[in-house]
Amino acid sequence: MQTKPVTKPSKQRKMLFQAPAHIRYKLFAAPLSSELRASHGTRTLPVRSGDSVRIMRGDHKGFEGKITRVDRKKYRIYVEGLTREKVDGTTIFLPIHPSKVMITRLSLEDKWRKSILERKKAVGKEREKVEAKPAKEVAEVTKEIVEEKPPVEEKPKRRKRRVSKKPTAAKKAKKKVKEAEKEEKPKVKKTRAKTKAAKKNEGGA
Repeated sequence: MQTKPVTKPSKQRKMLFQAPAHIRYKLFAAPLSSELRASHGTRTLPVRSGDSVRIMRGDHKGFEGKITRVDRKKYRIYVEGLTREKVDGTTIFLPIHPSKVMITRLSLEDKWRKSILERKKAVGKEREKVEAKPAKEVAEVTKEIVEEKPPVEEKPKRRKRRVSKKPTAAKKAKKKVKEAEKEEKPKVKKTRAKTKAAKKNEGGA
């Protein structure tokens, strides 16, 4: 079942800052450079400590360095050499959001990361094969798939019977009695003058 996307900003922020670790990992994805994209067959990958990145936006645009630390709690990464001096003289690393960087060199020390890249490359090749096929072949394949599926039998729609409600004998009798009463008691319209006179008499009495 497909859920509706959340459009309320307060809910979006809540989802972001209360996200579990496996979703936070995906939110650290950054684009790969053109060379890496061609060799690994993928556009983006979550950044890790040990990757070399280039800052693409902000005051430090163009700066390149290796990631020393990844802060999953604050959604920030720290690049080697990118520091500033505090008033008391101590140097601290500047925090950067992962969406503002581009990965220029991947660290492939982790075997799990290698398997992820291999899987993504295989998926990318399959996608290229499908895109390379002419439109006629794709149409034929889809036609075959449709033909293989057994036709779904449509059930004939049942017509609803109209039930005519006939008045019962008791109701007919009641109706006749009411009509007879109406005929016996003719309505007398009271004029304004008569009503005033009646009120005066009541007051005098």
